[in-house]
Amino acid sequence: MGEVITAKDKEYEAEERSQAPGSDQAMSDRVNNRSLRPRSEAFKEFMKTGWANNEPAIEPMESSKFTPARLAALGKAFPGERLVIPAGQPKVRNNDCDYMFRPDSAFAYYTGLGMDYEAGAVLVLNPVDPDSPEAKAGQTHVPELFVAPRADNSTSDFFLNPHYGEYWVGPRAGLKEMTAMTGIETHDIAQLADALSKDVGSEAGAVRVRVMRETDPQITSLVESIREANGAADPDRNSANDDKLHEFASEARMVKDSYEINEIRKAVAATKDGFDRILTRLPEVMDKPRSERMLEGAFNSNAREEGNGLGYDTIIASGAHAPILHWMRNTGVVRKGDMLLIDAGVEVDSLYTADITRTFPVGGKFTDLQKRLYQAVLDSQQAGFEAAKPGATYSDIHHACMRVIAERLHEWGLLPVGVEESLSPEGQQHRRWLACGVAHHLGLDVHDCAQARYESYQGATITPGMVFTIEPGLYFAENDLLLPPEYRGIGIRIEDDVLMTEHGPEWISAGIPKQIPDVEAWMADRAAK
Repeated sequence: MGEVITAKDKEYEAEERSQAPGSDQAMSDRVNNRSLRPRSEAFKEFMKTGWANNEPAIEPMESSKFTPARLAALGKAFPGERLVIPAGQPKVRNNDCDYMFRPDSAFAYYTGLGMDYEAGAVLVLNPVDPDSPEAKAGQTHVPELFVAPRADNSTSDFFLNPHYGEYWVGPRAGLKEMTAMTGIETHDIAQLADALSKDVGSEAGAVRVRVMRETDPQITSLVESIREANGAADPDRNSANDDKLHEFASEARMVKDSYEINEIRKAVAATKDGFDRILTRLPEVMDKPRSERMLEGAFNSNAREEGNGLGYDTIIASGAHAPILHWMRNTGVVRKGDMLLIDAGVEVDSLYTADITRTFPVGGKFTDLQKRLYQAVLDSQQAGFEAAKPGATYSDIHHACMRVIAERLHEWGLLPVGVEESLSPEGQQHRRWLACGVAHHLGLDVHDCAQARYESYQGATITPGMVFTIEPGLYFAENDLLLPPEYRGIGIRIEDDVLMTEHGPEWISAGIPKQIPDVEAWMADRAAK
């Protein structure tokens, strides 16, 4: 990888050093079975022979039809500058085990690559010469992708490199494969340092470099060293410029194209299947120890079968766990008579995710009290949906949802003040039972576009193509002494995914039941499977 070396590569290189008895490397051999492979020249030569061709069959990805427009918009925002967007590196889970790799969302957006493509890769947008034919045609940048070449059975890395060697990880896309998949010219990662350094400087006409700073510390360090070596070292200014790149890339994802919307629809459909599996399993796990985890397993297995995995850690919260906003231990018992809150989303192979919450009566039927509380949350969500129209803001959705919640809490005698006083900025007493927000963008991240400016997010108008959630709730903690005893330990959230169209909002997740009779019928149907 030239000057860009991963921790895995360092491990690989260290394994090829001295194996003298008693050396540190020999000690590491005792605990790392990847380093126990033979090292003789005869073995290395033998390993290069007798293999059939296993070139992966590669077709252009559907996303490659949409990335050129995204890249063009990004380039126009930063004319004359080199833009560096890394995929990121694997994250250590423990010792020598990594989490499953997932590329950074900005990298996925601008390359179209999903799944586990491609640890260590870097996307670079190079500014074109102002006098070039490309510039005269209106092009500002040429995108280039830098990845590790294939370590197939014609190379020693095939069996020596546990990070890229195809003996270890199976056939993977290399330079020509990545070009075919993405439509982006692809080069060996070993050339990255030279490519980033070209024409960099602080003088007029020189190239300045911006990088997604937080994604890959090694790439950021490389960029910083290039800046310093070429007289462009200004930490405060460079950091601010880098932040602007991240901010733009986040805001660019607010309005989804048709490909993105279709991928989110796929994610929602897969999530519905996951909820179906949960409800099918519910009767058999009721009252069993750690039954929350049994239901979690039902959803999570579906996420891996139908998609890349989970969009976020699944929340299975029964009884007193349901008012805990981010309960993810899922160690509790699901008991008949309790309310069961499930917040879950499948991330499909393109890395777009759904975000759905449903709250169920564990026995299959709502009690009168549960119906009253559930309907209040449902009415709050509908009010937010009706407030969501082209030209509205997230604040409009928020206030519509909160008004219904405050009114119902007042009706039930729980608010210590009147509705208007509670809704005023000086009041907010109703927020004791709904402290979080009720809407957020959705896409490659479950909380998408999070690096956007406030005025571009909460303060901006909602426009066609935006996808977002509406998710009010009521969270009555078990130890809340301001509540009547029968309310304590009940948590309810209803969350759906919404697409803004030119004609108004559309429930993308309309096929996942949420009306009281429909939920009860859904539960009965799945219990009979």
